[in-house]
Amino acid sequence: MDLITVLKPDFLFSDARGTLTQIVRGGYSQINAVYTKKGAVRGNRHFHKTTKEAFYLIKGSVRVTVWRGGETQQAVFGDGDFFRIDEYTEHTFEYLEDTYLVVLYTVPVEKEDGSKDIVNYDPRENTQ
Repeated sequence: MDLITVLKPDFLFSDARGTLTQIVRGGYSQINAVYTKKGAVRGNRHFHKTTKEAFYLIKGSVRVTVWRGGETQQAVFGDGDFFRIDEYTEHTFEYLEDTYLVVLYTVPVEKEDGSKDIVNYDPRENTQ
């Protein structure tokens, strides 16, 4: 089972002026732009119950480790890569160089009542 889904942008255009990448036309309700320095770790093995996250790397590289159902997968992504992590999939990002990326969420992580759809890893619990 693939725990990370590789995606393609909806539209790409390039000419002498440069490039235009339409990442998506719809389906996401929260979008974050993130800059992270080389050597940093983000995520610290957490998951979301109600949102899928899609990541589009503008520049840089990151090693992504994911866990679900007793399975672990790891992948390295770089400039222009686009991928999704589904609900209940624990994940951690290790930044291999200074990295700029866009994160798209199917539903907001921050709920109207102030709570967040972020569940931190607890080795005593089964997250399936």
